[in-house]
Amino acid sequence: MLPIRDHNPSGRTPFVTYGLMAANILIFLSYMGLFSDDSAINAFYIEWALIPARVSAGEGYYTLISSMFLHGGWMHLAGNMLFLFIFGDNIEDEMGHLPYLGFYVLSGVAAGLAQYAFAPMSGVPTVGASGAIAGVMGGYLLLFPKAKVDILIILIVFFRIFPIPSWVMLMVWFAMQFIGGIGSNPDTGGVAYWAHAGGFVAGMFFAVPLWLRLGGIRFWSINHGHPPHPEAQYARSSVPKVRR
Repeated sequence: MLPIRDHNPSGRTPFVTYGLMAANILIFLSYMGLFSDDSAINAFYIEWALIPARVSAGEGYYTLISSMFLHGGWMHLAGNMLFLFIFGDNIEDEMGHLPYLGFYVLSGVAAGLAQYAFAPMSGVPTVGASGAIAGVMGGYLLLFPKAKVDILIILIVFFRIFPIPSWVMLMVWFAMQFIGGIGSNPDTGGVAYWAHAGGFVAGMFFAVPLWLRLGGIRFWSINHGHPPHPEAQYARSSVPKVRR
């Protein structure tokens, strides 16, 4: 279940979202050549990735921020940027550019701390913007629970795009992270499930003041759980269907 777009254009250009995407991409390009040298990429991650054991030793606190701009490969980067592109613009539109940037960074730090809390002596480097982006998704769930999101369903040979309310997609995603965290061992590496879950919860929490300022439940009622903009309309493809 992969989100590919939403139906909710923002009211102004999301400069910070675009800037964060550019920063992540450019930083990845700056060190992608190290992947051909195991010792070089390991040394790079030891210096800049979040390593819980290092933080427990009183070192590398800056990696709580630097790690959220690093990625482990092209697919890791592409997936994160897709989620940021889909969900970031509407949150930035409601928060304003600079508050949104602070919200993003704080969500990323909270995500790193959540991962640290579940494995404080782990020596496995943690990288990725997904914790901060999970915070954006948590804020999106609180502010726009009924906004439409198109998801691509892939079941072996079955491909189909469905528009669904954002709360369905986001709650399923959060449940997958939470269940994944319960069944994982952070000391052995893999997906940083607790960073995802922690960032998501932190994003919802950090978005509460804005939600209350906008009117809380009344904000949902006025806009029917959607961003306060006309919904985008996507034309159906004119490509004819060919049966087997």
